[in-house]
Amino acid sequence: MKVIALIIAALAPAIALLSYFYLRNEYESNILLQVLRTFIIGALLVFPIMVLQYALEAEGVLRSEWLHAFLGAAGLEEFFKWFLLFFTIYKFVSFHSRYEGIVYGASISLGFASAENVIYLMATGIDYAIGRALLSVSSHALFGVVMGYYIGCAQIASTKVKKVIWMIFSLIVPLVLHGLYDLILLTVHKNVIVIIVPFMFFLWWFALSRSKKANEKMA
Repeated sequence: MKVIALIIAALAPAIALLSYFYLRNEYESNILLQVLRTFIIGALLVFPIMVLQYALEAEGVLRSEWLHAFLGAAGLEEFFKWFLLFFTIYKFVSFHSRYEGIVYGASISLGFASAENVIYLMATGIDYAIGRALLSVSSHALFGVVMGYYIGCAQIASTKVKKVIWMIFSLIVPLVLHGLYDLILLTVHKNVIVIIVPFMFFLWWFALSRSKKANEKMA
């Protein structure tokens, strides 16, 4: 029973956030099965990334907090999420709107966050569930929303140049945001709450503003 309670506590925040972003889609499109598949892909992505992160640590590549934040964490995680979204969704699924990109981005990120959360809580205990829901799971969702917004813009863009520019944004912007998030947690040892809370408010504002814009009809 204790293990079941822990798994529920680990998965509940991601399911709630994914439901929220899925239901905000104002266009008539039934993409639930594809969203669930993307969620599973994100969850499975945890294991190869953990192996790569361990290898980088063991080889002494991540010698500074900056490298750890922008390469070991944000670089690997955001690149592989972006890579899989590109080759499993972008190239094979026609979007009805930019917002569908947001749903897929949130889905793969929350799949990743769910699996990561289960592993973390099994190692540390359920006492950390609320903190991880508010910070780790939420931040992954927001990085995914930002990535998905730009991917949605890329697919609907009218020229190849615009498509390339939007795809570059879809990788770089969430990677930078993720790197800054991890850098704050790695380098600020006193009163970290004073910095991370405003940063989370900024992430929510930025992601929700992209979400609102994505639901607007394009001229």
